[in-house]
Amino acid sequence: MKNKILISILSLSVLVAVGCTNLDEQVIDESLDAQSDNIVASFIAPAYGPLPDAFTHTKNYGLQLISTDEAILPPRGSGNDWYDGGKYIELHQHTMTTTNVVVQQTWDAFRLMLSRTVTAIEKLEPLAATNSDAAKAVAEMRALRAYYNMLFLDYWGIAFKKDSSGQDSQILRKQEAISYIESEFLAVVNNLDNTARPGRISQAAVNGFLAQLYLNAAVYRDPYGTPSFAAADMDKVIEYTNKVINSGLFTLSAEYFAIFDDNNHTNKELIFAIDQRQDLTTSHNRLGYWSLSGSQYPLAAFPKANGTDGPAITPDFYQTWVQAYGSTDPAQADARFYKENFTVPQNLKDLTGVTPANDANHYFLVDGATYEINRGIQRGIQWGLRNSANGQPFKMENGQYKIYPMIEQRNGYTNYVNHVLEVDLEDPTHKDYADGYRVSKYQFSRTSDNGRNRGNADIVLLRLADIYLMRAEAQLRKGNAAAALSDVNFVRASRTARPSVTPPALTSINLNTLYRERGFEFYWEYSRRTDMIRFGHYEDTYTSKTNTDVKKRLFPIPQSAIDGASSAPGYLVQNPGY
Repeated sequence: MKNKILISILSLSVLVAVGCTNLDEQVIDESLDAQSDNIVASFIAPAYGPLPDAFTHTKNYGLQLISTDEAILPPRGSGNDWYDGGKYIELHQHTMTTTNVVVQQTWDAFRLMLSRTVTAIEKLEPLAATNSDAAKAVAEMRALRAYYNMLFLDYWGIAFKKDSSGQDSQILRKQEAISYIESEFLAVVNNLDNTARPGRISQAAVNGFLAQLYLNAAVYRDPYGTPSFAAADMDKVIEYTNKVINSGLFTLSAEYFAIFDDNNHTNKELIFAIDQRQDLTTSHNRLGYWSLSGSQYPLAAFPKANGTDGPAITPDFYQTWVQAYGSTDPAQADARFYKENFTVPQNLKDLTGVTPANDANHYFLVDGATYEINRGIQRGIQWGLRNSANGQPFKMENGQYKIYPMIEQRNGYTNYVNHVLEVDLEDPTHKDYADGYRVSKYQFSRTSDNGRNRGNADIVLLRLADIYLMRAEAQLRKGNAAAALSDVNFVRASRTARPSVTPPALTSINLNTLYRERGFEFYWEYSRRTDMIRFGHYEDTYTSKTNTDVKKRLFPIPQSAIDGASSAPGYLVQNPGY
């Protein structure tokens, strides 16, 4: 009988690049038998443990998102909020240096993840000969180590080959790195569980990662050149995406935003994700709150849970939607753009003559238990719960909550929260708290009492739509536009929960259309930078970014890491351009 087992690992010492660290990890394991040897799971847990922190907004999420045309994070208000030493400005403008804090902290987090897989393998291998769970766990940890190395290759152009904590890593680049990661995936894929839920590496996850590796191999071989996509690589993409699709284990979600809902752990579109269930103390709500207005209070039960006025989408990215749908509002054309969870009554929508000073009776009522903010790309004047001061009880009437136009409450502002399109780094009038269209992709956790903690939504790293669109790209790069169009339209047609906004079928496709489609499907996830490089758009000019240096495709190796390896000259060489 399968049971859910909560395993705590206390004070486990693991060798990392700069020494040892104490771990306090938890993992929920739904795949091990209740009578199984829990020591096996105790070695697996620390390798997954750092993922929620590593993929947070101030590390990997910010690194991948703010460096692209999808998002911008200007200093707000007086110019101090979110300035943070200019680290996000550097990322967006491609002027990052070897001391950029986001780059450094992401590097450190990834090194920690990688070192823990090495330690897990060391501990598990002696048990593997007599313990089948341990043998499977070794395969799982090797796959996870290969995945972490693929992240390093994508971000910094290097991979670390290391089989024991007592040896130095061998640093691999380009084809050497590709071949090593490929060999590790292929060595273990058939030994992995193919029914594991998304919080654990499975056969399907590795097949998907192999497809990603082959799709990006041309870039990894020549990071600064014009990629040449070999037919053999594209054939491999098709082969491994077919394995995932033909497994029959996954289904595209009829409701697009359900992919990012609380309790999405059972959503059949997810292939690999960071486990964020409530039993895990590492769960966070940062992907839910980061972009939202600081005056947005999504939970009636928790009056201190709000947004933080972080990043907005760039006007450039918004225009890709406009170009696709022309005179039709994309919110009325594509289920991925917006989901309205409450409707402002028609008689209240006109705010002519209405101001925060005279709007005491300009509200409608909602049931607090079912109140849910709108999702997707948020534009214009926002409506929501209102309190007289931050953290005070919300206004109510007969047991229901009053929904008003939201008022900007910081630094003496008395205007409504009005998300306008224009936001940049140069014009001070474009950096107010409310400026910029916002994104509410992940559901704001309904159990987060302060807005930041207790996330319930698994953080999605690989899902079925990407499998289809990778296959479409491989077909298109091989000249089979009909097959590519079929896969793209299959994904579009799957979003049927709100039929009036199911995206219409495309009539033709080329690389530009497919690139745009990937933006619509995966905006504000973890793929835009990689996509921009592969499609040749990372050096484009867009809002507040004009740098065209191809050397910025790879991030700088942090100076702290270079200094730490200085005793071995030539061991860790900085990437060109830094």
